[in-house]
This record gives sequence, structure tokens and C-alpha cells, in this order.
Amino acid sequence: MAENPFFAPSTLPYKLPDFAEIREEHYLPAFERGMADQLREVEAIASDPDPATFANTVEALERSGQILSRTVTVFSSVAASDATDRIREIETEIFPKLTKHSDAIRLNRALYERIKQVSASDPEEAWLLEKYRVDFVRAGADLTETEQRRLRELNEELTRIATTFSQNLLKASTASALVVEDAAELDGLSESAVKAIEKDGEYVLPLLNFTNQPALAELTDRRTRRRLYELSVSRAPENFDLAVRLATLRAERAALLGYPDHASYSVADQTAKTTEAVEEMLGKLVGPAVANARREAEALAEQAGFPIEPWDWSFYAEKVRKSRYDFDGAELRPYFELDRVLRDGVFHAAGELYGVTFTERDDLAGYHPDVRVFEVFEADGSPLGLFLFDPYARPTKRGGAWMNNLVDQSHLFGDLPVVMNNLNVTKPSHGPTLLTFDEVTTAFHEFGHALHGLFSDVRFPRVSGTEVPRDFVEYPSQVNEMWATWPSVLANFARHHETDEPVPAELLEKMKAAEKFNQGFATVEYLAAALLDWAWHKLAPGQTVEDAEAFEAAALERAGIAFELVRPRYRTNYFAHIFSSGVGGYSAGYYSYIWSEVLDAESVEWFKENDGLKRENGDHFRSTLLSVGGSMDVMDAFRDFRGRTPRIEPLLERRGLR
Repeated sequence: MAENPFFAPSTLPYKLPDFAEIREEHYLPAFERGMADQLREVEAIASDPDPATFANTVEALERSGQILSRTVTVFSSVAASDATDRIREIETEIFPKLTKHSDAIRLNRALYERIKQVSASDPEEAWLLEKYRVDFVRAGADLTETEQRRLRELNEELTRIATTFSQNLLKASTASALVVEDAAELDGLSESAVKAIEKDGEYVLPLLNFTNQPALAELTDRRTRRRLYELSVSRAPENFDLAVRLATLRAERAALLGYPDHASYSVADQTAKTTEAVEEMLGKLVGPAVANARREAEALAEQAGFPIEPWDWSFYAEKVRKSRYDFDGAELRPYFELDRVLRDGVFHAAGELYGVTFTERDDLAGYHPDVRVFEVFEADGSPLGLFLFDPYARPTKRGGAWMNNLVDQSHLFGDLPVVMNNLNVTKPSHGPTLLTFDEVTTAFHEFGHALHGLFSDVRFPRVSGTEVPRDFVEYPSQVNEMWATWPSVLANFARHHETDEPVPAELLEKMKAAEKFNQGFATVEYLAAALLDWAWHKLAPGQTVEDAEAFEAAALERAGIAFELVRPRYRTNYFAHIFSSGVGGYSAGYYSYIWSEVLDAESVEWFKENDGLKRENGDHFRSTLLSVGGSMDVMDAFRDFRGRTPRIEPLLERRGLR
């Protein structure tokens, strides 16, 4: 298949994958050739008769597997954003093979011995060399042949189960959708929202990938709210058994690698380093958060006039905001039109802070008609990279929002970055796309990840952009959220989509006053998910779980976070962060969001102390932190930026917990 577009680098600008030429039938041949080519390359490195040097070993590994890298990058992006039935079939077939391929490299004894002989000539080489050594040890390079054989079996089985978990969840978003025949049952939703979900005489509201569906805040019919909530928490029930199997296999794998449990294995190469550090930090937050949530529940029950249930919380939280702060979040939507938020908000803030500019490239295409492509330029007009934006939900797209790279920046290959943001905004049947404030914040958050990728200025792909510890990667994106409410940025994008009138100042003041209300709920639902993840991955090797739902309930009770009105943001059966990847993902890592937020709160404080949205502030953040990617110790990079080690107090203040 000489015409297979993966067999040679793309000739499009910035090596953007040529989606117009890529067909589903190209993937499997590209995977097979890519794996075979890389294994030959690796064998040549491992058997090189010359003494091991950085250039002929580590740098050679960085250069290996280009066909496979191109194929994996594109396929993973499409599988997450536009997964047809055939794409899912390929996933099921190829992911275990990719796991086996990775093991063939990481468990190659001759290659590992060669890496151990290499010495570095500069700090960036030394850091990458240590990364490789750690990678190989954590992959099992020091194990015996018998232990490695079992490890390979575990890795392949974990990949198969996680792929099934993920596919079950994608199907459940529509299979467990709320279906009603009478539009009156959807009272409270906007007319455009109702029209957008009308299909063949019915109204079908798909589930988003978290417990509390956004519509719960608007639906006036309590029975409809209950149905939607119960569909949400009970979706994909077959995933409970898969989660048990994943957790127990991960525990066995951790023991094989010398750790007491998967959580200990998971945090060892993160900034947290130890399970004790994670547990100490989470423990500080549980008591104040639960107490705060219980106070909020009392206010909601008083507003409702009866004891509320979980499906009532979001609805009456909005009522309390309205009565206590005279604030109704729905009043903001007309001022948050998607394109204006993107161009005059997200892009504008980046321009003010970093001097970058954006030009839409209608001549370049993504994998779906909804995808938009923008060329990004430095302040001096020189090219920086490409940014792809895919805002809309679709049945073939997984839930949530995320950033990924299509091309990693590296000086080794002379590549500039191509990065992408995915959101899950409901596409209207006609007219403008109006966002909630949460969706606006998400757009700024994901673009923070994009900037981390775009500003990467490193030599090697292995440490490019967002290739940093998982409990650090959310930090730059969280910092970027601050510009969503920065006065000059808000004034630039928050304008009525029909009249162009700016959002009223008094409405913004009400929003700010209401911000801390419901922080108890937000913190408890997050902590409950983080502690649930932790409980699954603190399982000891050989420990059995007979009933996943009973285990979940007991774990929350034991952690002191059980509150019948606030369930975890993700229950076990739809916790994609931790169960949709065999040995990676966010397993024993969902704590990362709050861990990163400690750094975020410190950084927001620094920006405010230094007059905020100024070019010199952006240049400092970029040069000390965003540009270095994972090419150095990221906590050293934070200290270079902030001038001190992080403190937890700014976070406690932000969340109303002190």
C-alpha cells in the first residue's frame, strides 16, 4: 500500500495529518508496518557493536517508530472524537498488539543494558536519559524472564478490558439517554436546546460523562430530573465487573514490580512521590468540604420547602443563587456566543499575555466537518504552530473535554506543534451556539493545555509540551481559567449575540458574589471521585471484591466523604479517567486536579500581585514554565516561575474552606 498516507510524513503545513486522504482501511496496515519497522530499528540499536553513546542509543530511540507514531496519534484522536463501528473494531484488535509491542521494546534486555551504559553531555540529555532508565525499570526491565512473561500477560489483559470498558461507556451515552415523547416534560430547557434533541417525534437527551447532568439545573419537572439522574448513575452496569477486574489485575502488576499496591506504583514518578503525601493533602480537605456541603444542603431544602434528593440539588442551587444573590446563570448565556468566546476571549487573552495571533485556515481540514483549523503566529509574525478546535458533542465522541497533540514540537525533527482541543457543547439545530459559564471556563482551561503544547521549546519529543507528570499537567490549564473572568477579557467577549450590548456589570457582580456558593458540593463530588479512585487502587494483591457497588459505598464511608445528596463526580461504572486505559490514564491519579490546583491558586495570586494581563507576566510564565515541557524537574520550573515552594492556603481560600 504505497499510497497509504501514514507511510510518509504529511506534506501539509506543519505536517498536519492529511485527513482528506486518510481512510479507515489505512490504519491496520500502517499499524502493522509501523510496529515491524520500529522493532527492526530497536534491534539495530540494541545490537550495535559500537560503544553505547547518547546519539546511537537514546537519540536513536527518539528517532525510531515514525510511521507508528503518526498512526497512533491520528487513530487515537479519531477514536476519541469520531469513533465509527469500524474504528471500535480496530481499537479492539490493535490496542493489545500495541501493548505487546511496547513490552517488546521496554523488556528488551540488551537494549536496557545499553541504556545503562550511556552518559550525557548536557542537562537536557541527562534528564532524558534518566527518563528512559526510569521508564524501563517501571516497565519491568529488571524482572526475571518468568516475571516478565506474567507481566506481558497482565498488560495485554488490562488493555483488552479497558478498551471494552471505554466502548461500553461510549455506547451507554446514547443507550441510556433520557427519551421523552412530550416536550412539556422538558420544561425549563431553552427552545433551542429542546429542538436540538428532537428526533423522529421523540426528544433524546444523551448522557454526558459525569454524574450531575447539566440539564438537572434547568428541568422543572421533578420526575424528569429523577429519571435523568438515575439513568446517569446506573449507566453501563456491565462496567462494574470490568472495574473490579482492572483494579485486581493492577494490584497484581504493582506487586510484580515491587510495590504494595497500584497507587504506590502510580505516584512514584509523579510530583507527589508517595501515597502518604496524597492522603495527607486530600485528608485536609474532606472535613471542611463536607461541612460546607451540608450547610448548602440546608439552604437548598429551605428553598425547596421539602427534603431534597440528589436530582434536586442543581435545580435548587440555581434557585438559591437567584434568591440569595439575585443571580440566574441562564441570564449569561446570550452573552457567551461560541465564536466570540473563542476569538475575542480565549485568543484575545493569549494575544495580550503572550503576543500570539491566530488566522483561520479554511484550506486545511480536520477529521470531521466541525473541526476548525487556526494557524498561530508569534508576535514578530513567525510561525508557531497549528491549533485545531472541535467544539461539538456527537454520538461518536467520548464525553468530557481534552487536549491532544497531532504533532509534537521538537528541535530533533525540526517540528512545530499541531495541537487540538475537544469540547462537548450541544450543537444547536439552527442559530448561534450559546455557552454556559462552565463551558466558557472549560474552553479557557483546555486552551491552557494547548498553550503548553504550542509554547514547547525542547529538543526531544519524549519531553515535549504536556509530557510532564500527570499531577502537574492540569496546572497550566487551570491557570488559564483565570482570564475567563478577567475584566478586560470579559469586556471583550461577553457581548449579547443579538444586540452586541456588553454583559451588564451588575450581572457580573452577582456572578462573582455567587461563585463560592455550591463550592461545598463541587469539592465533595470531586473529592469523592478522587478517594474512590484511590480506594480501588489501594487494593492489596490478592484482595477480592465481590460487589463493586458495595465496595464503592464502603470506600466513601471509610474516607469520611459519604454524603447521600452528593455522589462522586464519576461512579465506578463510568469513571473513564481511571478505567479506560489499561495501565495508564488517571488510575490512582484523579487526585491530580486538586494537587495541581494548589500550584494554580499560587500562580493566580502571583499574576494578581503583578498586575495581571501584562505581556511581561506572560513572557515570564512562558519562559520559566510553559516552554520547558518535561525537559527538567517541573517543580524546579514552578519555583523558577513563582520564586518559592507552593502553599495550600490560597487554594483553601478559593474554595471557601477556611
